[in-house]
This record gives sequence, C-alpha cells and structure tokens, in this order.
Amino acid sequence: MLDHTLDAKGCADVIRRSERVVALTGAGVSTAAGIPDFRGPQGLYVTRRYDPETVFDISAFRRDPAPFYEFTRDFLGVIDTIEPTATHRFLAELEADGSLVAVVTQNIDSLHQKAGSKHVISVHGDYWTSHCLDCCREYDLAQMEKMVHETEIPRCTCSGVIKPDVVFYGEAVRDLEVAANVVAASDLLLVLGSSLTVYPAAFLPEQAGGEVVVVNRGEVGLTQGPGRFFVDADLDEYFSEVAHHLAN
Repeated sequence: MLDHTLDAKGCADVIRRSERVVALTGAGVSTAAGIPDFRGPQGLYVTRRYDPETVFDISAFRRDPAPFYEFTRDFLGVIDTIEPTATHRFLAELEADGSLVAVVTQNIDSLHQKAGSKHVISVHGDYWTSHCLDCCREYDLAQMEKMVHETEIPRCTCSGVIKPDVVFYGEAVRDLEVAANVVAASDLLLVLGSSLTVYPAAFLPEQAGGEVVVVNRGEVGLTQGPGRFFVDADLDEYFSEVAHHLAN
C-alpha cells in the first residue's frame, strides 16, 4: 500500500510553490471523457475485433492502409461525440496561468489540444495533424475527418496516401528527448492516469528535476522515494478539488 500520499489541498500547495510544472498523461485522463480502453472488455480492439498489430503496424499500413482507416472511422467517431475532461481543462488553465510549461502525453486523442493546451508533446503521436507519405503536405484534424468519411483511403492532391501523425509499431516514438529535457527541467511533475508500464515514456519520471505527484487508479511502476507522492483517486474529482484550493 502506498502511504506517501497527498490530499487536494496539499497538491494545490505544491503547485502554488512550483514555477515549472510539467504533466505526463496516460489513458486514464481520457477514459472519463468516454474514450474506451482499446484493450478492455468494451474496447474497440475487442468489440470490433481489430488486431492492433495489423492496424498500427507501419509495414502493414504501407501495404494496405484500409484496416487502419476502418479503425480510424470508429475512433474519430468516438472523438466527435466527447469533450475534454475536467482534468484536461485544469491543465490548460494551469498553462494559461503560466505555471505549467508542457504536457507530455501518451494519448493519441488530441483532447489536450481541444481543451486549449498549447505546448503538447505527444510521444505516441496523435490525430491533430496528418501528412502525405509522398510529398509531406500537412493536413489538420478537420480535413482528415472530412476525408475519412468521404473516401475509403484518404489521399493527397499528389495522390499519395495520407497518414495521421500517430506512432505505429515499427516507428520511433516522437520527441522523446524533448520530453525528457522538459521533465528534467521541471520542479514539479504531475503523472496523471498512467500506470507507468508503457516504455519508453515510463522512464520519464526518473528524469524529473523536482517533486513528482502521481495520480492514478491502481498501482504504478514507480518506486517510492523522497519528493514522490502517490494518490489513488478519480482524476476529475481530485483536480476539481485542487482547482478549488488554488482559487482560494
């Protein structure tokens, strides 16, 4: 049982005295928005029987992108019906206030950007932008959504296949060195909704330059130590309380 915990008031106090806050977010931040756990009992991999090693394999995509775009129609359909959570909005507000300098996320849903976060480092990529594999022309999320619903396989004006900037199996994670440097320069790292079991992102808290507050349901793959706090709580409820204390 983790005993080095922190209540909402204590978390607000830690944030208040910090000058360079960084957040590292995982799937738990988005499940409350209505995005299913892909591998869970109701996840898209199970209910639609998608094979992630086919859908998200770069070699398979280059051979035949149709299975990925079948998944993408479902996934973007989910995203269209949901809004960022209270936690997404809390982080955007922290950034607007000047306390939070970056969000490092393992999620591909672009909900941080939708909430208003400007400095988002998506180490697994996301759907916020897409690029043509031939000429590298960039497309935004709205353009991609339109093409996905109008054609089986979105293609560029040059006829090349367009691929969302999601990291596939066989591709390197994005901006990991940038993320590590941002985390190392922080004086507070908030780890939210991540069990810290997916590497290499799970290594990032070891690079933290200051205190670390982990808020997650269940156990996490980070050992206890000085300046490390572990909170087993609902993210939205917890940070709604934190926001209340910060405002008073």
